[in-house]
Order: sequence, then C-alpha cells, then structure tokens
Amino acid sequence: MNNQLTNLINNWFEHKNDYQWVLGTIIETQGSSYRKTGAMLFINNLGQYFGLLSGGCLEADIMRQAQKVMDTNQAIVIQYDMREEDDISWKLGIGCGGMVRILLQPLNKKNQYHQLPLVLELLQARQKTYYQLNLNAPDQTNLVANTSDELDSALTIKLNPIPHIAIFGAGIDARPLVAMAGTLGWEITLIDDRTNNARAQYFPAATRIIRQSAETLKSHPLLNNIDAAVIMGHNISFDAQALKTLQSSSARYIGLLGPEHRKQKVLNCASISTLTKPISGPIGLNLGGDLPESIALSILAEIHAVLEQRDARSFSGILKTEQT
Repeated sequence: MNNQLTNLINNWFEHKNDYQWVLGTIIETQGSSYRKTGAMLFINNLGQYFGLLSGGCLEADIMRQAQKVMDTNQAIVIQYDMREEDDISWKLGIGCGGMVRILLQPLNKKNQYHQLPLVLELLQARQKTYYQLNLNAPDQTNLVANTSDELDSALTIKLNPIPHIAIFGAGIDARPLVAMAGTLGWEITLIDDRTNNARAQYFPAATRIIRQSAETLKSHPLLNNIDAAVIMGHNISFDAQALKTLQSSSARYIGLLGPEHRKQKVLNCASISTLTKPISGPIGLNLGGDLPESIALSILAEIHAVLEQRDARSFSGILKTEQT
C-alpha cells in the first residue's frame, strides 16, 4: 500500500470495527524532520501500522506508546527531540536532528471515529477539506471544518485528494509513466482510442482506461477533476485534439511530449491562437537520459513540483556547483 492519505483512511475504514485502532498525527515539528505537521499514522492492536511519521526509526516506539492509548482509551502526546541528548531519540538513533510531537488518539465509535468516515467521503469526491484537532482537549472528537481559519486551541490540517493525472496516448513509452505514477499512489486515467494501444495488461497501475477520442471527452466529467495531463500520442492530429480538449479542463499542468518545433505544429493543427492554459513543452525537467524510464521520471518530477508549488531546485546546490 502507498502512503496517500485517502488510501490509508480507506484501509482503516474497511477494518474500523475489526480491531482496536489509534490515530497518530504529527502536531508540531521544529528543525529537521522526515514528515511534517499533519502527517498521519494508523495503528491497530495486531501490531500493524499504516503510514509513516518518520523514516521508520520512530514507528516501533510509537506503537509501544499506542498500546497505552488502547489500554486507557485516552489520548496522549509524545515527543521525540534529537536536540536533547537525554531524549529517547538518541537511543533510537534518529538522525534528522529535530523535534517531533505526535498526538495519539483512540479511534472508535465512541468518539465518532474522529469524523474520518466523512473525511474519506470528501476526499473520494475529490474535495479539499480542513481537519481540526483540539489540542487542549484531544479526547474530544476531531472536526471537519469549512475554512482554514486557525483557532487558538486547534490544529487545522488541509487535506487534499489524491493527485489525478490524465495521460493522452498509451503507447510503449507510456508504460513507465503509468507505473511510476502508480507507485506515487496517484489516480491515473489513460486515454487512447487507437486499436493497438492502451492494452490493459500493459498498464496494471492505471485507475481506468478510456478508449475514446479526445474530441468526444469535451463534456466528460473527467475534465473537471484532473490535476495534470500529459499528451504523448506521437501523432500531430491526436495530440492537437487532446490539447484543444484540455483547454477547458481543471488541469493545473498540461505537458506535451516532443521538441519546440513539434509543439508549434501541434498548436497550428489545433488552430489555437490563445492558450487558456499554459503548456509545458518540451515536457519535463532537464534530468538527462533518453530512455522511456528517464523521460517518465523527468515528466513526473516536473508535475510533482508544479502540484506542490515548488521550484524543483537542488536542496544541496550541488548541480549549480558542478556546472560552474
């Protein structure tokens, strides 16, 4: 199972009454930490956990602490601080060097499962939502909020649905792209109406395969719930129609495979004088490599950065150093 929150909640929901459960949520970090505030973990009385709050170094101790929550049916806050030499973090060998505070809450019918069934419903409907934890009274039921307004006594966490990528073109080079997006846990819609393409056995990670032309999708609900789209049909007419269709979509990213001069041919074929949505073309980040797998990595890296609103630059600056 991947660590997308929707999938974690869904896994818990299917077994919510089969075991005792504890919800672990990071409520504060200082300095370096593997996960940030709002990350969640689900623990049951079989000794299983789903999700990660660290790189794996904290989870064993978190589970030990979670047993106390199951025994008392009361929430607790635990803290790991690598900045203090007498903290348990040193004994656990944690190397991030920061502080992490985690709220562990019993998760059961008595506290209305902390509203997680409603959260799941909203996320599956692809609605952004806000989740509030009362830090002054952590045994109270967590709430689903309508706004991001912070309250003095509450931690408000913004929850986003799983990223949804539409891929127009299902040839051989689309296979690693779909596989990698599947590893990320993304929702994947593959579109191609050509006979020899989009064979299901080659795309096991695809959420759905649509065997229709892009032109017929202009009023399809798909267009209103995608976050990103990749056009890689290797056919000017096919790509042009996909580009025209995507101009009225919800996509925050549209990428077109191929060099600049080909992009101009696609634009001319589509008869688009003014783009309502910008195009990333040539698509992807300049990572080097010309294998389909390298190209897929380049494409997904750029999409990930756009969706997360990051600049995709090196943390260490090593690329800049080597280039100079």
